[in-house]
Amino acid sequence: MKHYKQYINGAFIDSKATSVIEILNPCTEEVISTISTGTVEDANNALEAAQAAQPAWEALPAIQRAAFLHKMANVIRENRVFLAETLSKEQAKVIGLAQVEIDVTADYFDYNAGWARRIEGEIIQSDREKEHIYLHKVPIGVAVGICPWNFPFFVMARKVAASLITGNTCVIKPSSEAPNTIMEFADFIQKIDLPRGVLNFVCGAGRTVGNALSKSPITGIISLTGSVGAGQKVITAAADNITKVSLELGGKAPAIVCADANLDLAINSVVSSKVIFSGQVCNCAERVYVEDSIYDEFVDKLTKKMSQVTIDDALTGINADMSSLVSQSQLDKITEMVEYAKKEGAEVLVGGKRPEQFNRGYYYEPTILTNCSQDSQIIQEEVFGPVLPVMKFNTLDEAIAMSNDTEFGLTSSIFSENFNNIMKATNGLHFGETYVNREHFEAIQGFHAGWKKSGVGGADGKHGMEEYLHTKVIYAKYY
Repeated sequence: MKHYKQYINGAFIDSKATSVIEILNPCTEEVISTISTGTVEDANNALEAAQAAQPAWEALPAIQRAAFLHKMANVIRENRVFLAETLSKEQAKVIGLAQVEIDVTADYFDYNAGWARRIEGEIIQSDREKEHIYLHKVPIGVAVGICPWNFPFFVMARKVAASLITGNTCVIKPSSEAPNTIMEFADFIQKIDLPRGVLNFVCGAGRTVGNALSKSPITGIISLTGSVGAGQKVITAAADNITKVSLELGGKAPAIVCADANLDLAINSVVSSKVIFSGQVCNCAERVYVEDSIYDEFVDKLTKKMSQVTIDDALTGINADMSSLVSQSQLDKITEMVEYAKKEGAEVLVGGKRPEQFNRGYYYEPTILTNCSQDSQIIQEEVFGPVLPVMKFNTLDEAIAMSNDTEFGLTSSIFSENFNNIMKATNGLHFGETYVNREHFEAIQGFHAGWKKSGVGGADGKHGMEEYLHTKVIYAKYY
């Protein structure tokens, strides 16, 4: 069985903690690896290493920093199958989707490397004679990235690539439930001659390692992808030093289906957005609002489509649409939410239980619920699993109002062939992203950012990169 160590200042070290974290294969419930339990001392050592390495890293021309990002992309591609299998095994992502995550992660490093020659400042007109006002973009310093378990490898790249290209050094805390793929990447880092301390990985509990990284005066920015509760804890820890935070938190994405929509397109897109990684995706469709005149037809077709979703072992079920949930706690949470919805009056049209063909693993059937009320838990709270409540609406204004009736604001979608409907919805929906006639899935050149309790700041594209830059204005008077 493989044992992973912390990666600090260019070397793998065992934590002084006596305990280890056991990593399970969710499909089999078997222990597949262990990793040292990180301590506050480990977190501080990683931050100090990053701080020591930062001035020299910042001094490198951006194009030279970009060369290291290209090397990271190349080493990922050279090991793409191994990394995909590692990812699939540790978190039950079907192997095809796992391979997509690995490949897009390599692309992400290359994409951010491409910003090396495009990080720009401004010259601003002065009100005074013989004066120039220069606005520079400069690194923040040491960046901390706290990663989730659902897309651990790609989200790691979101934090590493943008921070390194802009001249920051970085400390990453992988999820304790899915650290293996990231730690294998750390091993590859040793082979590309990255200067010591520029990139560090410390795994451990959020209340220990995450808190220490977030409250340290060394930390210049904390980027977290996780739950609302985790984000609130990071904000609290960052408060003493007024450290910048960039948070992508929960979602409760609505999908609006109008009577004039292409029904097959809408159903295929909604199902794709619900069963991807067994619904454990923050931007996936969490509730559907269907115009009353097509409601019965839509629900009938949706039920048939969801009934055809295949479930299997993530690694060996090559053609499966979805697999196990990531943990027993996820399975318990989703089971409890569906049972509570039933008590509130919801009707289960398909699913609603563990599949009978599996005697181990954290599997749950893709589920459709109807007869839900707008104020019910299943409509208001994030499920983060393959459970989809469907409701009716009479007017588009009503659908938009129900969609906005949430504490979250990450993603949303509308399906319509009517330009006026589309424009009304895209302007009226209070979400950071709105998808029109397509599934919920963002692009690396976009900007993935939530409103309300879905977070602050964002990632991807130019604006995601600029999260890691300070502005510095120089007033230059000459004679």
